[in-house]
Amino acid sequence: MTIIFSLADFFQVPVSMMTALIASTLIGLTSGMLGSFIVLRRLSLMGDALSHAVLPGVAISYLLGIPMMIGATFFGVLAAALIEFITKKSTIKTDSSIGIILSSFFALGVILISRAQSGTDLNHILFGNVLAVTPSELLQSLIILAVVFLLVTVFYQGFFISSFDPVVAKSYGINTNVYHYLLMILLTIFTVSALSQVGIVMVIALLVTPAATMYLWVKHLKHMMIGASILGVLMGILGVLISFHYDFPTSSTIVLVGAFFFLVSFICSPKNNFIKRKEKIYEKNSLGS
Repeated sequence: MTIIFSLADFFQVPVSMMTALIASTLIGLTSGMLGSFIVLRRLSLMGDALSHAVLPGVAISYLLGIPMMIGATFFGVLAAALIEFITKKSTIKTDSSIGIILSSFFALGVILISRAQSGTDLNHILFGNVLAVTPSELLQSLIILAVVFLLVTVFYQGFFISSFDPVVAKSYGINTNVYHYLLMILLTIFTVSALSQVGIVMVIALLVTPAATMYLWVKHLKHMMIGASILGVLMGILGVLISFHYDFPTSSTIVLVGAFFFLVSFICSPKNNFIKRKEKIYEKNSLGS
């Protein structure tokens, strides 16, 4: 805490702003790495599902008197396994499986929390408070960032091949399930940690928006991960500064800053080719009239 006070004093900003900036930076870096794989695997809704699915684990952890991270991680991994099981063992598509598990686990979590009569504030779990992040939560985010960076670096080739073409990955003897569930475990731990700090909406936004934005600009996975991490940090810093200056809700401002970057990229990205496609349609209609 002394370091945070020193940094706040050095930059002449409120302690709550400095805490929010550090939390946004750590979460933005981690989400950029994980989000790139989520977007490439077309599992953008998985972050949404996991953030809701951990609620029963939060309630049960309280009832059993164990750390919230243990129960929430267990239910997050269980949800990921059930989604994968339903998708593989039926003709139901992944998005439908996610919707079923998301709503079921969330409803169970709300009931358990209401029955547990705990001091746990559901609004705090759902929407977080980036201005009230504690030093222990910052340390937890730093450890998760280090673990994610280490595992992604060590197992990069496996993640890379299994994300782009699972069939080719299997032909090379790569167990794609191992990488899938390793990614789900990392995503669950990250989601549980970030949830109480920034809330569901910002967790989903930081996982999807920076990675999807960079996907419109780059062709290589490493560039996408680096760019998404930088953009995640930029979203956090700009969002915090704007929210303090104009007295806006911080998490919502960060999300809207990310949406602005995506909108600009959607229109201007040469890879997306939005403007030229519009010009071609206009020329085609002009010739046909």
